[in-house]
Amino acid sequence: MDSSRARTRTRALRPIALLACSLALVAGCSGAGSSSSSSKKGDRSTTQAAEAAVPMARDDLQSDYQKVIKEVLPSVVQIQASSDLGSGVVYDGQGHIVTNAHVVGNDKTFKVTTANSEDVLTAELVYSYPEQDLAVVKLDKVPDGLKSATFADSAKVEVGQIVLAMGSPLGLSSSVTQGIVSATGRTVSEGSSDGGTGATIANMVQTSAAINPGNSGGALVNLDGQVVGIPTLAATDPNFGGGAAPGIGFAIPSSMVKTVAGQIVEDGKVTDSGRAALGITGRTVVDDSYQAAGVAVVAVKSGGAADRAGIRAGDIITKLGDTGISTITSLSEALASDKPGQKTTVTYTRNGASKKVDVTLGEQ
Repeated sequence: MDSSRARTRTRALRPIALLACSLALVAGCSGAGSSSSSSKKGDRSTTQAAEAAVPMARDDLQSDYQKVIKEVLPSVVQIQASSDLGSGVVYDGQGHIVTNAHVVGNDKTFKVTTANSEDVLTAELVYSYPEQDLAVVKLDKVPDGLKSATFADSAKVEVGQIVLAMGSPLGLSSSVTQGIVSATGRTVSEGSSDGGTGATIANMVQTSAAINPGNSGGALVNLDGQVVGIPTLAATDPNFGGGAAPGIGFAIPSSMVKTVAGQIVEDGKVTDSGRAALGITGRTVVDDSYQAAGVAVVAVKSGGAADRAGIRAGDIITKLGDTGISTITSLSEALASDKPGQKTTVTYTRNGASKKVDVTLGEQ
């Protein structure tokens, strides 16, 4: 892994040397009236300077990595549940730790190991919010020197930023991998433990930093030492037996983490999810060719958005706004990008006839 990182840095810095050589050639041409010896001397000096710039830039980048790791790693912990091993990030000085809901599962108590201590601490669940795959646990005893992390404004995260993923992949505590922000604004649906669809999360940060089992709940960090996201899952490749697709991982954006964790710490639960809802229970239906053809409404929540719009059990939803709906997952993903109170239209079929109705979305 270290050698891979070194190769990446070398490739990234090599264009600097090439650019310097190109500039040297231009300088040589512009000095055509100079003597041959002075021209060669100038070429040598410029080349030597260019060669010296490469290790200096490499050393600067390495120093940045080491500084960030030293600063942030003490805020990243290992969390042991009864059936899962994951990571967490220290949220505040009172011992609150934010992690993934799928890491805590159905457990109420946990074993926690900090990066700068071999001592195993105990923690209790404060609240789990599976809809956003986030949870907060609290240490029973706050150790001396516990350091809380700094969370960035994830709206300022940009594609191409260098990021480090910190956590306990495969149980290897205090591990660090590096990559870049590959994309932002991804809406991703997780798989659930029973093989169905888990949480659908909007605005996720996609990264090329390696995300392996055990990284969940840890920290995705920029070179300013700020957490930009909570690594949550890696993409799987169906062409290779569902194994992880290298270089495609996703993290819950830090701003959402702060919103959810802040409410849990303050109120003991999520009081304002900020997630839009239709207020239905539905299931995917298929057509005569066994292709997904929409979402059948199984039940309608009384007083919810769908109920107020006149949608009834038995209707089949095929569009939300301009977005085609073929599965329950696609409906969840469409809703994930909307907000409570937002007005939209729902297209559905009832008794074979297509209908469209205006809907004011509710809150999940």
